Amino acid sequence: MKLIIGLGNPGEEYQGARHNVGFMAIDAIAKQSGADFEMDKKLKAEVAKTKLGGKAAVLAKPQTFVNKSGEAAKKLKTFAKAKNGDIVIVHDDLDIEFGNFKLSFAKDSAGHRGVQSIIDTLKSNKFWRLRIGTANRKLAAARRQKTPQQKKEAVAAFVLSKFTPAEQTELKEIIKKALERVEGI
Repeated sequence: MKLIIGLGNPGEEYQGARHNVGFMAIDAIAKQSGADFEMDKKLKAEVAKTKLGGKAAVLAKPQTFVNKSGEAAKKLKTFAKAKNGDIVIVHDDLDIEFGNFKLSFAKDSAGHRGVQSIIDTLKSNKFWRLRIGTANRKLAAARRQKTPQQKKEAVAAFVLSKFTPAEQTELKEIIKKALERVEGI
């Protein structure tokens, strides 16, 4: 059983935000496979069952905030009876340029607090990560702020900003290509 968890923040105000690209990818899989999500309060996630590449899969969108994703991930792992190697975490990555993605296994969090929460809770980094790039010129400008506090605030604002209409169009194709790679796991 594959367990594919998309990271994002719950709530309408975060829909379409860069930090919610994990939710967008999970929604794309669900749409493609005809799966419907149901809220499971016990699992702290919206959950859908489907098939990917002929194999059973659980799709999940934790309803904790990104930085607390580990709370739901642990419950979801038990629910899906998934081994760590069958888990795929889909999330935004500020170190990858927009338009690109990377699939990696058993890597550290690289500063992503949601991924670190999952590593801490599962007590392992032996899972897959689909890292979808969100970096662009606006992020570079945010990172050049004068004080650490200004930098922190500017980067946080970038992460929570919405994709432009042009980026949204391009993002659909990026997610499609990325999910093809996930099916190959």
